Amino acid sequence: MAGPYSFRRVREEDRALLRRWLAEPHVRKWWGSDEPAERLELEGHVARWIVWLEGTPFAYMQDYSVHGEEGHHFAGLPAGSRGIDQYIGVPGLIGQGHGTGFIGARMQALYDEGAPAIAVDPDPTNARAIAVYRKLGFEVSGPAHDSRWGRVLPMVAWR
Repeated sequence: MAGPYSFRRVREEDRALLRRWLAEPHVRKWWGSDEPAERLELEGHVARWIVWLEGTPFAYMQDYSVHGEEGHHFAGLPAGSRGIDQYIGVPGLIGQGHGTGFIGARMQALYDEGAPAIAVDPDPTNARAIAVYRKLGFEVSGPAHDSRWGRVLPMVAWR
């Protein structure tokens, strides 16, 4: 993949790293779950990634089929659409444009693989994340609402 970012599937040996990142206050505030550290098994509809910056792991990202779970709030999107979730685990790398960089790189890969749309559902009070998503072409696709994953603001970017 072009640029300083690379993506490697999460492995069993990444569990401690994910737990450490999930304990960081800036991650815990918005993520609130140990799921990426506890559910490393391969699921058909979820791809889990460690994101590397010039050879150093610094972020977690997952993409998933929006049709992989019954009743998902993005289930109305066309077949092949993907949802994404991510965080930067290394506090010193926040606010430097890396979120826009690695999310944009993964979005391009998903579009290249045929995804017609990519969805994201940040907490509606997470202004920093929403600004990044808008910069990447996401638009609000519905009202903020409570979901089984917490309060979300649905956003979609189209290929």
